[in-house]
Amino acid sequence: MKFLVTLLLQAVFLFAVAQQTEMPNILWISSEDNSPFLGCYGDEFATTPNLDQLASEGVLYENAFATAPVCAPTRFTLITGVYPPSVGTQNMRSRNPIPEFIRFFPEYLKEKGYYCTNNSKKDYNTIDQPDCWDESSREATWRNRKEGQPFFHVRNLTVSHESSIHKTAETLFHDPEKVPIPPYHPRTPEMKHDWAQYYDKVMEMDRQVGEVLKQLEEDGLAENTIVFYFSDHGGILGRSKRFLHESGTRVPFIVRFPKKYQNLAPAKVGSKLDRLVNFIDFAPTVLSLLDIPIPGYMQGRAFMGEQAQAPRKYAYNFRDRMDEKMDMGRAVRDKEFRYIRNFVPYRPHLQYLGYLWRAPSMASWAAACESGDCNELQQRYFLPKPTEELYDVKNDPHNINNLADDPRYADKLQELRTACLNWMLQIHDAALLPEGEMRMQASEKGISIYELVRQEDFPLSKLLQAADIATQRNNNASNLPEIISMLNDAYPAVRYWAASGLLTNINAAKIDKSYILPLLEDESTDVQIVAAELLYHHYGEQETAMKILKRALVHEEIMVRVRALNVLEYIGKGAEVLKEELQVLTEKEAPNHANYDIRAAENVLLKIKAQK
Repeated sequence: MKFLVTLLLQAVFLFAVAQQTEMPNILWISSEDNSPFLGCYGDEFATTPNLDQLASEGVLYENAFATAPVCAPTRFTLITGVYPPSVGTQNMRSRNPIPEFIRFFPEYLKEKGYYCTNNSKKDYNTIDQPDCWDESSREATWRNRKEGQPFFHVRNLTVSHESSIHKTAETLFHDPEKVPIPPYHPRTPEMKHDWAQYYDKVMEMDRQVGEVLKQLEEDGLAENTIVFYFSDHGGILGRSKRFLHESGTRVPFIVRFPKKYQNLAPAKVGSKLDRLVNFIDFAPTVLSLLDIPIPGYMQGRAFMGEQAQAPRKYAYNFRDRMDEKMDMGRAVRDKEFRYIRNFVPYRPHLQYLGYLWRAPSMASWAAACESGDCNELQQRYFLPKPTEELYDVKNDPHNINNLADDPRYADKLQELRTACLNWMLQIHDAALLPEGEMRMQASEKGISIYELVRQEDFPLSKLLQAADIATQRNNNASNLPEIISMLNDAYPAVRYWAASGLLTNINAAKIDKSYILPLLEDESTDVQIVAAELLYHHYGEQETAMKILKRALVHEEIMVRVRALNVLEYIGKGAEVLKEELQVLTEKEAPNHANYDIRAAENVLLKIKAQK
């Protein structure tokens, strides 16, 4: 009897080992800052033989989207399966903490027996959870796992990052005179060169993809490994990365299944799928492929595996603070149209960012506009934004013909507008609070931002309504009574949106400054800052406004300081009276990833110097 029990236990153990070795490996190859500039996506100028071959051996998704057009927030989405605005991690390199129950998803794979490795970028926009990886370094590899152990490996390729065009290459493979350039870019020598150099970097990225796939093959693992290739967002030249258009959010995405796992594939080899997929869906999809239960807090939809759900009707995107510039936008994409809602319409799309302007092409574009050498389209992005944008993406892939005011598209506009606002309610969009206010409230209450915006008394619907009303451009000022009423609301963020509404509609809403002066003593410094900008530019109260902004520069919350500095940059030469305070800011020592006030202060000083 004892012998039979021993045999039975051995059989169970061998069966378990067999089951484990039958589990597929998962390899994620991610590149940086790439729109679908690949031959397999129809780009005839691109040189991408390895990815073209991967597409021929796998499935290509034509409608894949990053949640954000910039790395850190969108990488948070990938690692958690949660929308960043839902938890307060939507702003660039915010480092805000999240609830303990939201886990980086490789932990679930480790519990299943997987060897999880990352080579090597993280940049998850929150407090790290390093235990989710067995290895995470520039040397991390699948080769250190136990014999027979399945693996999940992330290989991040950085060669095509926007920094790759900051230094001008002397020799190029792709011809600058033949490079295709979108119509919103002027064909300056620098623009042509940067585009050609970028295509060279994409070619090198493709070569590196080939090296990774070759290594997989040489290790005898290709027949057991599902391969994902995608970019972390679009890019990289001006009005792509950081922006909510197709150029910033649409990404290449290819999945290859080996023959033994073709039963898991969504379509036959070589297929092109028009299904909408979003980075919010990637984590639950990996769990679904590996038959791991998807946690209830994940907000995406698995699109492969046993837990796959029906295709999504809409893909959602967001844009918030980009480095040192405050902004907020939301977008909805269906298979035919893209809707963008701008919540800071009094600022242009292309606000000056020190890092973005390192590209020779960006500086040349701005200079061409200043000298009058740009057409209306090319100048448009340096002017205040429209509140709403609507694009027919099939007939207008560059998103240059805004249909929001075309009555023929009124129904589609209303549909996507409603979808956008409903999504913001559904995810409890934390960006309805100014960033500094959001951080301070959570800190004062000793809770996470996720918990803050889900408190029973948190006025989520009221804030969204205020933001919606205040940011609508209204030439007849019919929304003015509602905006004035909101100036006296008990909740500070409602007053912030009301003041922003006056700034948005200042040309139509010529109200008496007696409505604005009380805002200078508001309990919220964010409200004071917006009021100061109103008074400076539109009521001749420069001295009063500068006193408020000077006070804000020493606020304990960095993002309050950054907001004040953004206003000072638009004041320009007039900010010279605070030159000493600005200089002090630039000289202070700041922890890593927390120097946006320094960058913003440097920008103001540059603007002062340029306008002398």
